[in-house]
Amino acid sequence: MKAISVLGSTGSIGRQTLDVAKRLGIKVRALAAYRNLELLVQQSREFRPALVAVGDASLEEQARQEFAKLDPGIKVFFGARGVTEAAADDGADIVVNALVGAAGIEPTLAAIEAGRDVALANKETLVAAGALVLEAASRRGATIRPVDSEHSAVWQCLAGQDRKALRRIILTASGGPFRDRADFSGITVEEALAHPNWRMGPKISVDSATMINKALEVVEARWLFDVTPDQIEVVVHRQSVVHSMVELVDGSIVAQLGSADMRGAIQYALTYPERFPSPVQPMSFASKLELTFEPPDLRRFPGAGFGHIALELGGVAPAVMSAANEEAVRLFLEGRIEFRDIAPLVADAMRSAAPVPRPTLGQILSADSWAREYVRGRCGACTPSHS
Repeated sequence: MKAISVLGSTGSIGRQTLDVAKRLGIKVRALAAYRNLELLVQQSREFRPALVAVGDASLEEQARQEFAKLDPGIKVFFGARGVTEAAADDGADIVVNALVGAAGIEPTLAAIEAGRDVALANKETLVAAGALVLEAASRRGATIRPVDSEHSAVWQCLAGQDRKALRRIILTASGGPFRDRADFSGITVEEALAHPNWRMGPKISVDSATMINKALEVVEARWLFDVTPDQIEVVVHRQSVVHSMVELVDGSIVAQLGSADMRGAIQYALTYPERFPSPVQPMSFASKLELTFEPPDLRRFPGAGFGHIALELGGVAPAVMSAANEEAVRLFLEGRIEFRDIAPLVADAMRSAAPVPRPTLGQILSADSWAREYVRGRCGACTPSHS
């Protein structure tokens, strides 16, 4: 069985990845987390990695003490450079990138440059730097294996298909917790995090509630599957049973169905092309199963359309969209803005960003920083949340 490194091991996807690894007997070579030191130590005690990385460098003294007590032989790295070291370590076959936000870009590139395959759960990597990442993967012979349920579904639907036969990718969206809510004023953080179908981390839960997660996924799909923006469609599928579909040139629709459990997509990324029994609950067709599909309401959820806009603008626009959204979500989670402020802030940042055609990594990271600062500057015009 392969050895893996898990970046973002203490988050939702990271924890589920370790559950899959434990069940399949996959060796864990490296673990990286930002600041949940207590859980990182627990995970290290169970999985015995050769190295760990703590993203928050302010925890260095405490972390050194904790890991020295656990196992003096474990290599311990710190800060963003430390996470990159974990990504590039040569003891793993696959690097699982479950980091949150733009912090995942440079570790992904480091893993690829080291010749590692990447199981990618970090949307922002391809949204902000898709062209650079895919060029590096092609040059180094590395594969990008999608972990998002939607992109994993498309990947599975396209298995064995002639790519020239692909007409359209159809990404499904649950619609989030507010799909039937007309008034978005006064939405609390707790309400935004209460997804009806999935259990996810705070950032992706809010992205699902605004439907900006679909914008990010549209940009991801463009790069993962080498398609044009007009070949990608988003539909609201409330039941989260069909994880996504592809339409072929002869009119056939191929869909991937399954229970709402991320461990299925994670396991497929780790074991591809093989399949093994998994802990995912089998679906039952003995009782009535209703599947509905409808277009997203772009009036209430304008963020669902941002991905196509960002791709049309090109350059650093996707990076600005991603960073502005990440910053706006953070401000909402901190109670500094209203839920309904998130999409307008992101749209405003995209309109205001200076165009940069064919950006370098440095220009992408500069645009990321600019977008965050821009949103923070605009935050003063927003109504503080009372959630």
